Amino acid sequence: MEIKEYFSTKYQAHWLEEIRQSDWSAGQFLYELLSKNEIHEFCGNHVRLFLLTEGKKLVSFCTLSDIDDIKNTDLGPWIGFVYTFPQYRGHRYMGLLLDHACRTAKEDGAGEVFIATGETGLYETYGYSFYQMMENAVGVMSRVYRKDLS
Repeated sequence: MEIKEYFSTKYQAHWLEEIRQSDWSAGQFLYELLSKNEIHEFCGNHVRLFLLTEGKKLVSFCTLSDIDDIKNTDLGPWIGFVYTFPQYRGHRYMGLLLDHACRTAKEDGAGEVFIATGETGLYETYGYSFYQMMENAVGVMSRVYRKDLS
């Protein structure tokens, strides 16, 4: 397994196609944002897209960005678009990417990271704590989790 940063790889077209194969609506939205070069408008100028790969196959992906779908907040940075392909689930591979995103955020000077999700019980297993319910960009309440990086 190897972690790559999408914007630094010379094989963006390949990884974009791999992202398109996700069976998750947010994965399809990420594909559209990348295809239309609108990712920075949605996630901010400092967005990173981490890819966990096995050879030429995409295992998991997530973003680390200034902005997520929780708008009008000073919280951040945000880990978003967290996804593992079904055939790789159950092996805690996502933990590798979450740890990488946290290390990167800490290197950038962040003292904490946040994740907005509808999931309950998943992120707690990776050391995140429930922070509060917050309204997302489409008016739906999301669970916001926080992880201290100190």
